[in-house]
This record gives sequence, C-alpha cells and structure tokens, in this order.
Amino acid sequence: MPYHLPPLNALRAFEAAARHLSFKNAATELCVTPTAVSHQIKQLEEFLEIVLFRRLTRALELTPQGEAMLPKVREGLECFAAAVENAHERVASGRLIVVLPPSFATRWLVPRLRRFALVEPTLNLHVIRSLQAIDTDQGAATVTPEKVDLRQEDSMVVIRFGSGAYPGFQVDRMFGSDYIAVCSPRLLATDPPLREPQDMRNQVLLHDDANAGGGVGPSWEEWLRLAGVTGVDSSAGPHFSDSGLAYVAALDGLGVALASKPLVATAIAQGRLVAPFNITVGQRFAYYLVTPEAIGNRPAVQAFRQWLLEEAKSEENHQPH
Repeated sequence: MPYHLPPLNALRAFEAAARHLSFKNAATELCVTPTAVSHQIKQLEEFLEIVLFRRLTRALELTPQGEAMLPKVREGLECFAAAVENAHERVASGRLIVVLPPSFATRWLVPRLRRFALVEPTLNLHVIRSLQAIDTDQGAATVTPEKVDLRQEDSMVVIRFGSGAYPGFQVDRMFGSDYIAVCSPRLLATDPPLREPQDMRNQVLLHDDANAGGGVGPSWEEWLRLAGVTGVDSSAGPHFSDSGLAYVAALDGLGVALASKPLVATAIAQGRLVAPFNITVGQRFAYYLVTPEAIGNRPAVQAFRQWLLEEAKSEENHQPH
C-alpha cells in the first residue's frame, strides 16, 4: 500500500526534540544546528497541519497532539533501526559461497585459507569445486552454476579460468596461467638423466586431457615444438581425465607433466616438484574473480575480495621463472 509520510529527518528531529525538550540538545545529538532542528519541526507541523510544540521563553513543551504522536513515532523509528540492524546481521551471518575450478581449489586456494581464517575468523565460507568455472573454446559456461537468491543473506562469487569477458559482473584479474614442464626431483638423476630438452625422448609424458582437450591448456605437441625437440610421439604416455591425477602422477615420479605455473609454485618452492627447463607455453586465459554487481559492496564479499587479490598479487610476484 502507498504511504503518505513526512520526511524521515523531520520525524527524527521531532523525536529527539520531544525527548530532550530542547532544540539545542536535539541538534547536538543529531549533529546539526538548532536552527536546522527548528526548521525540520516547522516542516513537520506544516505537513501535519498541527502544532507539536509550545515555544516558551526558556522552555519547550509538547502540545497534546505532540504527546499523542510521540510514542508511535518513537516505536516507528525503533522498528526502522531494528530492520536495518537485522539486515546487517543476516548478511554477516550468511554464507559466502566461492565456486572455482577443482585444480585451483586444491592446489592454490585451500593451502592459503588458514591465512584468510586468521583475518576473517567468523566468515561462513563455503567452497564449491566446479568445472563450470572453466571457459572452453566454445565460450564461457554459466558464471553462477548454483541457484542462490542474492537478495537473501547468502553471497556467491566465482573464481573463473577464462577470457575475463563476463558482462554484467565485477571482474578482477588475479594472474595469468602459463604452462611449464614439471616432474619429481628424482627424475633429474635417472639413467639417462633429464638435463636438456632433448632428454625428453627418454621420459614418460603425462597428459592432462581435461585441459588440453577443452582447449584451455597446451598439449605436449605444442611444448615439444617450442622446445625444438623432435623424434617424440607427443601422444604417448598415460592420459588423465583430471589435472589433479596428472599432478599426483608427476609428484610420484611417473613422468613429466605440463602444469599451470601458479598452481605448482608452492610444490616447486617446497622441493616436491622441479621445473627442469626454462620453457613456457603462453596462455590466453587467466584466473579472474567474478562477482555479481548487486552484492559487490557486502562486507563478506569485500573482505574476501581484498584478501584474495592481495594473495594473487603476491603470487604473481613470486612465480617461478
């Protein structure tokens, strides 16, 4: 139903002045001048066509109409305040849902979440791995794969591996994802050893079909051509449907895998993997934080965005070269 109401500031001025029985004290509480309070009360009286205060020489009194009006105005303002506070509490207590590619979740985000928990210990974080957060040569998949009512307390953001072209969303580039050859340190001392690109002829190639097949990652054919290596069957070796399986196989010393630099940076720093050659296959795709514009200002979303982009900046500055 339509409401024919006076300005909210005038009602606030009336309630404060009636409580203090002083325009001066009401002005101090509302951080305005006594003249402004007097003007707002006059506007309210003109709107209602009644007199609310008797202006005496050294005092201020409520008229019977003002006394009758005060309890309901106070009740209404308290309801407004409660509604606003409840809205803040619902947003703060709601879930922050983060949808992201499986390999990114396992090898990049989750190992860093302890640092985020130290900064935001009360944030209700839910992490969902989804292949729908990866673009393909056929275009971007649905940006928000789950049906979440963003008008409620839940918030959803997506970390996408793709082109960065997502109209209608706030898009923050995190970092690129060039690919390098990686393997267990044990392979460097095999017989014959792995020292030069040509030594790849004697190594087992591990294939990540999920990335190469979807057009979002390079194939061994591209890497071998760039490295100038000939006489190698680029399709030979175990094929894995998931990049995580290829990653585990490389850790276990089964062979050499092509991997995204930011996703193996920690393993290389810890000495669990090595990048034997300074050969990088460039990629047009990168990692992006994609946020619905309607929820971009929510405290939980802002906190996660700030932390994530700081982590990403640090990551890009310390990637192996």
